Amino acid sequence: MVKHYRPPGKKKEGNAAKFVIRSQALKQLQISLPLFRKLCILKGVTPREPKKKFKGTHQTYYHVKDISFLHHEPLVEIHRAIRVHERKIKKAEAKKNHERANRLREKTPKPKIDRIIRQRYPRFVDALGELDDCLTMVHLFAALPATESKKIEVECVHKCRRLAHEWQAFISRTHKLRKTFVSVKGIYYQAEVEGQMITWLTPHSLQQVVSDDVDIVTMLNFLQLYEPLLSFVNFRLYHSINLKYPPILDPRLEALAADLYALSRYVSSNTGLSVVNSEASQVESEHLETKQREAESGNETSELRLAQLQHQLPSNEPGALMHLVEETGEDDDDLDTKECKNLFKNVKFFLSREVPRESLLFVIPAFGGIVSWEGEGAPFGESDQSITHQIVDREAQGHRFLSRDYVQPQWVFDCVNARMILPTDNYLVGRIPPPHLSPFINYDEEGAYIPDYAKTIKNLQAAARKEVLPLPGVGNEDLEDPQNLLVEGIIGRAEANEAAQRKQKMMILEQQYHDDLKKELKGVTYTSAGSKETSGAVQTGESATNVEENPGDDMGKIMMSRKKRKLLEAMQISNKRKQAQIDLIKHRKKKIDEAQS
Repeated sequence: MVKHYRPPGKKKEGNAAKFVIRSQALKQLQISLPLFRKLCILKGVTPREPKKKFKGTHQTYYHVKDISFLHHEPLVEIHRAIRVHERKIKKAEAKKNHERANRLREKTPKPKIDRIIRQRYPRFVDALGELDDCLTMVHLFAALPATESKKIEVECVHKCRRLAHEWQAFISRTHKLRKTFVSVKGIYYQAEVEGQMITWLTPHSLQQVVSDDVDIVTMLNFLQLYEPLLSFVNFRLYHSINLKYPPILDPRLEALAADLYALSRYVSSNTGLSVVNSEASQVESEHLETKQREAESGNETSELRLAQLQHQLPSNEPGALMHLVEETGEDDDDLDTKECKNLFKNVKFFLSREVPRESLLFVIPAFGGIVSWEGEGAPFGESDQSITHQIVDREAQGHRFLSRDYVQPQWVFDCVNARMILPTDNYLVGRIPPPHLSPFINYDEEGAYIPDYAKTIKNLQAAARKEVLPLPGVGNEDLEDPQNLLVEGIIGRAEANEAAQRKQKMMILEQQYHDDLKKELKGVTYTSAGSKETSGAVQTGESATNVEENPGDDMGKIMMSRKKRKLLEAMQISNKRKQAQIDLIKHRKKKIDEAQS
């Protein structure tokens, strides 16, 4: 069929009608490239990859509908008004009219991101699902120095630090933290909030240097969206536990740079305040009712009811009301929250000045521990005899208390990941601690490399749960063998014979099922006689591995469609890569063991 020439002005078809390049989008919107990038970040507009790039592979393509949404965005008009305002300020300064210039600066229109956040995240769960990058960015700017050359203002750093501490205070008070990992990049945290797993990265508490290779302007555009988003999330979370937002901090602790501890005190002292007030109002109303009944009837039953009520809810002891609120709150917690809450329940920590104080002040209370530090504003001093563990990171100690353990900071993070209090022998001061294992790696996968210390932790966890683990080279099915149970005296001989017969029948049926699957995969027709032969082979004790393989094993692969065959090949390549990586780790481990021996 002859391809007809499309005259100019005719309606476009195909990808040319669905996508536009960036220069065309700028021409339609009549805005500059930096403003276009900022609008794309705020609105969540991303480049697209059409199947056929009609303008060349070096161009950036956007969907036509996304550009039309930007065309009707009120932020475009606001930024145009800001540009006009800046010209007026520049003109007033050129005429040396400083009063008019200052007045115009105060009246500069400011864009609001509230409406965009409501559009992008219509549900609260949607906002929690995309909070990973937001928390990482806010924690990064909270640790950066304020520099005019990089356009990082002091107010921006202070606001990010306040938002980060408010988030950490909520996670710590509600015991939502699940995993921690200290790496070279920083410290990874993972929390579970309303069923959503949120993972973020915080930099180490060191002096940060802003490199010239980093595009700070683009990061500030992202931060302009993330700051109000995290404020909305903190507002919703604080109100969910009956707390006012923003919280009111102790000025003395805030001056001593103990913001997180001040927030934790605020949260712990005000949790359930509205519930307490409602309970107190109910108590007062019931007191008035009982007094009226006494005046009217004078019965002794009202006095007895009043005495019982005062015994249950004493109005002059607010601590009792808080205790009742805490008891009702504990019933709503899930199993993970209860386990995390009781990990460091009877443990009291003291932090030396050389350890990362801010991270440990966040992690330890999140798992039910009591913590203090060296310096002003601390809840208790180093000489407190009730301290059970002191976190240190230097060998020279001025005075040692025999009633406590001196451990390295890694012990706290390993205990959190293992969900149990590990022995402190390997973490004592002056010793090389065991490897810090990542909790984000699943060592239970088939064929995965399991480090020695991971096996040790698994044995300790099984011993804590009073479980019996199989010996190396022995599977779980060997523990359930009827002969073993008979030898141990758990079951009788008759029960052992019945269990052995049932197990043999299950093995026969399982082997028959696997053989039928193999034949079906090869495309071979099989009969019931063949299945009987295979079952007889199992009864004689022959294993499936001893069966000779057919040279036409690839018949099933040939019968597959191209899509499924490519998918199978990709899976095989991925498994080979994983196995090669595991073999490399085992080879390195073998070399290290040989060098040490």
